[in-house]
Amino acid sequence: MSPETIPATGVQIRRATVEDAATVLTLLLELAAHEHTAHAVHATLDDWRCMLANPAVLVLLAVSDDQPVGYVSGIRQLNLWLGRDIFAMDDLYVRAEARDRGIGGRLMAALADHLTSQTDDRPLITWGVRDDNDAGHRFYERLGARLRTKVVAAWTPNAYGSYVSSRPPLDAKA
Repeated sequence: MSPETIPATGVQIRRATVEDAATVLTLLLELAAHEHTAHAVHATLDDWRCMLANPAVLVLLAVSDDQPVGYVSGIRQLNLWLGRDIFAMDDLYVRAEARDRGIGGRLMAALADHLTSQTDDRPLITWGVRDDNDAGHRFYERLGARLRTKVVAAWTPNAYGSYVSSRPPLDAKA
């Protein structure tokens, strides 16, 4: 029996609320530590309270025996190429002790079910996965996702500020 078919008995999946902000932040920090990217997390508990109050933000928590064991998160946003909303999945995370019980698959199914139930216009779901995450690649392919290679660029405010300040003003005559 593959890990995705092992029943995740006793696991409930529910939408996170503002009251779950500390739990979501804790899980996010665990994921960031696992990926060696904890330095990149700047969101605070207050930030998470605000984000969870935003209806465009979706976090689904997997809970077993009243303990959080994982989550899937993302945000509904307009895609200018498609001319309609997509759902940009940010994270899928299951705690190490809860892995191989099908919880990741259940979270993805709950995400798809939630998005389907919200509107007749089912949005495209997009996400990134690390290039070296072979198990993640196999998992997503089993779900039917199409993987493609794309490099993600990030232009920080300091970097584009330096770029702009090093150039002549846009209204200057050459």
